[in-house]
Amino acid sequence: MSITDDYTAGRFGLSFELFPPKSAESEAVMWQTVSELMDFEPVLITCTYGAGGSTRGTTLDVLKGVRARHDIPVASHLTCVGSSIDELRDYLREARQIGVTAIVALRGDPPKGETAFTPVDGGLRYASELVSLIRAEFPELGILVAGYPETHQEAVSPDDDLENLKRKCEAGGDVVVTQLFYDNADYFRFRDRCGALGITTPIVPGVMPVTNYAQVRRIASLCKARLPEAFTGPFEAAGDDEVAQFEVGVNYAARQVEELIAGGVPGIHFYVLNKSPATVRVLNHVGLERTGG
Repeated sequence: MSITDDYTAGRFGLSFELFPPKSAESEAVMWQTVSELMDFEPVLITCTYGAGGSTRGTTLDVLKGVRARHDIPVASHLTCVGSSIDELRDYLREARQIGVTAIVALRGDPPKGETAFTPVDGGLRYASELVSLIRAEFPELGILVAGYPETHQEAVSPDDDLENLKRKCEAGGDVVVTQLFYDNADYFRFRDRCGALGITTPIVPGVMPVTNYAQVRRIASLCKARLPEAFTGPFEAAGDDEVAQFEVGVNYAARQVEELIAGGVPGIHFYVLNKSPATVRVLNHVGLERTGG
């Protein structure tokens, strides 16, 4: 079955993104999170891949562990940063060997301290080139690519950014997963513009429930996501009350997901940050009830 089957023909594709834990304690939290989220019958679990492949081994360990515990399709992020084509091939072979179902194909951000992306000798410059490599040499792997409702920070223009997305889809991208956003109008506008350009690939919104104001500030500085007053205002009103901030974040995310589902999205990809309470609350609120104990 193709990965696109999980997002078409009336199906709803729910997926969750993990990152490699850095300690035994955080690993235990991650596995508890995965166990709780499995009750919602996700179609895919993904795991990020550190800058320059810094978590390469741990990424595969996480995905191997998910497969062993829950027998669910898994996807590894993969970037062009710091890797030659041969090294990328090696990783893809290893990923395939442990049962990885799909790849989230990304160019990747420049290494810390650098302002521009520079490919290594024998490496790739664009995510579309990575997509082409996977499609040509590892055709059994599904491919997810990134979309940017508010335009990629380095894009010359919104139109140029959309043309780049079209190249990734035409090269073999099966599913588009968006960068996080906090105004659904940005997603729906992006989806309409993709359709007008002839992009027919399912466009899955990426959602990250924010549960404290410090996260809001980090998002503003790192992801450059637009933060509407309807989002920031209630956090400011909650002051230093951590419980109130958590409720504000869950309620906002629940309304956001509710509206996206009503708008006919093919699925939702949750950036869960290896923790489940907020995501579980959101999923229960919008009626995606637990199926397990």
